[in-house]
This record gives sequence, structure tokens and C-alpha cells, in this order.
Amino acid sequence: MYRRLLAVLVSTLLLLCAAPARAGGTATGAAPDGIPRLTDDRGRVLTLRGWNVEDKTHRGEAALSAITERHFRDLRAQGFNFARLLVFWDDLEPERGRYSERYLRKIDQVLDWAHTHRVHVLIDAHQDVFGPAFGHRGTPEWATRTDGLPFTPHPDDWFAEYFEPAVQRAFTHLYEDPDLRGAQAGMWRVLADRFADHPAVIGYDLINEPMGEVREGEDLPTAARRIEAEQLTPMYNRIADAVRSVDPDTWLFVEPTPIVGEGVPTGLGRIDDPRTVYAPHFYNTAMEAGADHDPSAGWIEAYERAVTEYPARYRMPVVVGEWGPLNNALPNMGRFYREALASLNRYSSGWAGYVWCYGGGYCAVDAEGRFRTNKEQTAAPYAPAVAGRVTAEGYAPDSGTYRLEYRSSRGVTEVSVPPGASGWRIEVTGPAGPRVRTVPAGRTATVRIHARPGEHVTVGVGPRRPR
Repeated sequence: MYRRLLAVLVSTLLLLCAAPARAGGTATGAAPDGIPRLTDDRGRVLTLRGWNVEDKTHRGEAALSAITERHFRDLRAQGFNFARLLVFWDDLEPERGRYSERYLRKIDQVLDWAHTHRVHVLIDAHQDVFGPAFGHRGTPEWATRTDGLPFTPHPDDWFAEYFEPAVQRAFTHLYEDPDLRGAQAGMWRVLADRFADHPAVIGYDLINEPMGEVREGEDLPTAARRIEAEQLTPMYNRIADAVRSVDPDTWLFVEPTPIVGEGVPTGLGRIDDPRTVYAPHFYNTAMEAGADHDPSAGWIEAYERAVTEYPARYRMPVVVGEWGPLNNALPNMGRFYREALASLNRYSSGWAGYVWCYGGGYCAVDAEGRFRTNKEQTAAPYAPAVAGRVTAEGYAPDSGTYRLEYRSSRGVTEVSVPPGASGWRIEVTGPAGPRVRTVPAGRTATVRIHARPGEHVTVGVGPRRPR
């Protein structure tokens, strides 16, 4: 019922605020004015392309056992450089004050695999419907307080469980009870202290899809903006302080409520940390319920307008932490992937699709590791790292061509291509003249470009022509 209510509410809101669709978007692929790009410790401009990696099934001693080195080897083999790794507070701290060394070692192992295959990892403190007290994962039962309010499971619509009184009250206690605030900060100090120096770790996602309590008479957008302004903003600042007490450098990723994913501007305020990334999710309620993409609805355009407002105001990079429909083979889904990727690449420093697993449902690939319908569009040429100022960038899916222009600074620029049916031709043009490299069919490759500071460099990538 609540999922249907949300769909009606958001559809109405989008019809009210939608503007005509853009004809082709920006030519350069640059972020809108005011949104900076993510950078590495050498100052290079980063682009993250990848997928979520998870094990929601196994707990305790078996936790994370569904994740293997194959995940990262296969991600890299398709040209991806990014994984959002789901970890669970209930596994890390099953009893208050007792942190699982076994679980930390398992996270270490996963990170080592990622580093071996040159994949950046975002450690995501994941929760679904708060946690185990409600049949899901996330916040431990010992940190769940409901004041005796009722909870009714919705096995056919798990998202509706967020609107159960007990679940909503549990979020309120997490945000407002001093001892639970301290416990959450303590959990993050443990994670950050352990993994601050791991070379695979690029950031910490402080909580997945936070929700909260809807007050009497509030509609969902109003409730979401209040929760974001009054509860999430101070929570993120508290956790940032905890992380910075042990890790001064790693990027912090902050999420709005999932309502923002439907084109509702966030109410988040300033996060008092200069290395913060805005990390919304990109899901459409109708498609999550099984509907096909409706290009005439203007949802992608409305989402882009709404989601770029906050990071432009506070000068924060954007990385979209989850996206991708369940029924990816419906008639309009090919168009959805083309338009969604064009939009994401306009304003974000990267994204993680949901989810890299081997099978059906949301899985990116089948049991043999082959892309499922339309998901192959996520594998395209891009620049994982640019040593300099990007002046133009764009990918044309119809021709399979990619172009990058930048004014170089000291360092190495990297351009990545996925396995191509005909291979790739990569041409680099600068003051020293053109240089050409070809990549055989079925191979992935990363081209490294050295240029003197101040040079104007152009990189063109296209399918290799058959002889």
C-alpha cells in the first residue's frame, strides 16, 4: 500500500515540476557549474565506474563468503574500476562493545582482492529496513528501540516496511538517543581505524538509504526534507568527526533519503568536512514495481535537476551509489540505459550499478559471466584518472566513440577501454604529434598518457576498423 502511495505521490510531483527534455545534453560531458570532480591523492580527476558487491545472505562466521576474488577479476576484465562493498553493523558488532575480528579480517580479504585487480572500494554501512529486528540487515537488534510500536511484515513489498511504526521509531531513536549516537560513531571509528591505510579504500558511505519517522499530517517530500535537515545532517557531522579522529583523508559519502531518488530536492544541510561526496541513489518507483521505462514522463530530467542542486550549492562531487532497474529486458530499457548513462555521466564523478552477481534478478551478469540484456551498455571507454583540467569529454553510444580533451598537469592520465567486438583504436594528440595504439578484439586495456604540464591533449577512442 505504501509503495503504491509513494508512486502516486512522486508521479504527481514529477508532472508538476518536469520541464521539457534536453536535446542531447551537454556536448562536453562536463559536470554542471558548481559541482567539482572527485580527485585522488595526486590531484588527478577521477571517474569511478562499477558495481555494488554484496552478501546479504550469510551472517556470522559465514559472512561475506558469497564474495570471491572472481568478482573483482571480472569487474576489471570489463574495464570497471569501482566497487561499493556492503558491510553490516550487525555483523561487525553483534553484541554491544564486542567487535568481530573475524568480520574485519574478511573485509580485509575482500579489499586485498580489490587492490590486486586495481578496483577502488567504497565501504558502505548498509541497512535495509533498519536491521535484523525486522528481518533484514543493518543496525543490530541491541540498538533497535521501538517503544512497543507494531510491525507487520510485507513480504511482497519490503520497501513498505519502512513505513511501519516500529521501524520509523527505531530510526528516530538512532538519530536522537545519545548512547546510540555514540555507538554508531564508535562503530565507524573501528572501521576507519582499521581500513584508513588500505590502498583499495577510496571512501566510506556512512549509512545506506536512511529513512525516518513521518509525522501526522506530513506528506513524504516534506517529511524527507525535515529528516534530512534535522536528523541526517547532524548525524553525518557526528560520524565525520568520529572518522576524522582516526582517518584524516578518506572521502566521506553521504546519502539523502531514497525520496530524493524520485526527483525531490534534498533538505540536507552543510557537512563540515571538505572531503565529502554526495551519494544519492537513482531508482524510479514505477520501474522498481515492474513497469517499463516511460520516456515521455521526464523522470530522468527531473531527477537530474533535483539531484544537482545540493552538490552545486555546497561544492561537493557526486557519485551515484546504486542504480539499475530490475526488469532490464523490457522494450524501452535499451533507451533507458542510454539516457540514464548520458545523464549520470553529465554531472557525476561516477556510479555503481546494482548489483555485480551471477544469476537473475538485479544481477549484472549471468552464471557464465555474460552481461544480461542492456547491462552491457555500462561497459564503455572512459578516463579513470586525468592529470590535468578536463575541458571536454563525451561518449557517443551509437558510434561507440569516446573523446577526451584536457590541459595537462604533472602526473599520468589513464584511459580505459572494455573488451570490444572489433577491438579499439586509440589516438592521442598533443604537441609531440599523434600517437596511435590498437587493442585487439575481446581485450580490455588501460592506456597511460604522460604529458608535460600545460599541454593541450586530445584522446580519441573508437572501434578498430577491420582490415
